[in-house]
Amino acid sequence: MHQGKYVFSQVVSLISKYELNKSVGRHAGDYRSKDFKSWPHFLCMVFGQLTYREGVRDTINYLGAHQGKLHHLGIKQLVAYSTLSRTNENRDWRIWVDFSGHLMKEARALYLKDSDFVLDLDNTVYALDASTIDLCLSVFVWARFRKEKAAVKTHTLMGLRGNIPMFIDITDGKVHDVHVLDKIEFEPDRSIYYG
Repeated sequence: MHQGKYVFSQVVSLISKYELNKSVGRHAGDYRSKDFKSWPHFLCMVFGQLTYREGVRDTINYLGAHQGKLHHLGIKQLVAYSTLSRTNENRDWRIWVDFSGHLMKEARALYLKDSDFVLDLDNTVYALDASTIDLCLSVFVWARFRKEKAAVKTHTLMGLRGNIPMFIDITDGKVHDVHVLDKIEFEPDRSIYYG
């Protein structure tokens, strides 16, 4: 018999449910949601990511195979595939943007004193990277990139200390990196926040 907490439960215990609920409240994320609230939705999706599931159906099948352990993972009950799919489509995406911003701030604070990568500069140094993600044109018609190709582009601004994303934007595959610079809100002196 298992005697301790599962690794998934240990990881999730580090995540603030209070902060997620603040994001949910700002965007009325649980409005008209009776049974499947944002926290269990978040847990199911994190579980799928951490266990390398290939999609929603794969996540639900894997959770179903471990149904006796769900309570120990923090997931109260197994959710149906249709419920999780519908929730992914209908729940306001801005909840996850707000909450991921909070998690990135927490992670940056943890790496602030990281001495593995030392730069002899007075200010923070960032790297902007753009990656084109190829998509199937017959499925993603809205993402036409070339004549017979679809794509989106992720633009990621990384702080070189700690490799934590500071800014992520997903655009049409045709958008040049230079146009994303106008969307980035540069931070004032970090010592004000973390000093």
